[in-house]
Amino acid sequence: MPLTHEVDDSRLGAHGESRGRHHDLVHQRVHQWLQADSEPPGWTAQQQATWPASASTLIAGDRGALLVDALLTTTEGERLAGWVKSWGKNLSTIYITHGHGDHFFGAGPSLDAFPQAQLVTLPEVVDDAREQQSPEALATWNSWFKGQFDEKSATPTALISDEPEIDGHVVRFIGLGGSDGVDNTVVRVPELSTVVSGDVVYNNLHMWLWNSTPESRAEWLATLDALAALRPEKIITGRRDPDAPNDDAQRVLAQSRRYIEDFDTAVTRSGSVVQLVDATTQRYSAYGNPYGLLAAAATRFES
Repeated sequence: MPLTHEVDDSRLGAHGESRGRHHDLVHQRVHQWLQADSEPPGWTAQQQATWPASASTLIAGDRGALLVDALLTTTEGERLAGWVKSWGKNLSTIYITHGHGDHFFGAGPSLDAFPQAQLVTLPEVVDDAREQQSPEALATWNSWFKGQFDEKSATPTALISDEPEIDGHVVRFIGLGGSDGVDNTVVRVPELSTVVSGDVVYNNLHMWLWNSTPESRAEWLATLDALAALRPEKIITGRRDPDAPNDDAQRVLAQSRRYIEDFDTAVTRSGSVVQLVDATTQRYSAYGNPYGLLAAAATRFES
């Protein structure tokens, strides 16, 4: 039986839905700009902060399966574990694309449901993941999602092989470089001409450019170029609007590259949070999680 893939979308924060959780630290900082400036398009100081919609991907053969990323909250993790079980596969691996906690704090329920499964990542990601469980990092996560995630979650361990097999089908784990603040990796499924990209590529969502700099944005563009060089036909993004039209690789690569370039240009031409948000919103008014844009714009204009 050939490999297949399925995607579980978490609508956490998609289009600013009521399911979005309070993001208190960011909200507090952005609130300062809302008080100092006029209200940016599409947001007010009274609205709830949101988190970008996320996706976990199951890559399955006839019997075995591999899960890519495991979401954030305990509730999401429980739903994810039930979804994986519904496929009737033997889950051997939960692979974490990068070290941000919202990609592995939710792994516990799946590890409980599949005791044989290993939580793994590439060696260069392990230290970033461990840092997410430091007292300082946990304090930050608690300021956003207090009581909603496992503070003693398992930490991904380093893989021995970056080319595991699922029922005889090869899957490749590839380190690409920086994107949203840490080094990111992707999962390539050659047989399906598909890449599961983690947070390297976004699909119809405002990209997480919080505290980005011209240098970090240039690095992200270089990472996109490295992914494009793999020549996938389909890219399953870690940040994916559930209502996105498709997972066409050329489309999502082009839109992610264009978004970063447009944001970079808008930063140089804007004199305030309002101007930056307005310029970006004019081009990307249909994108989900506009709060991510407001948060990114706020960090460009220090008070």
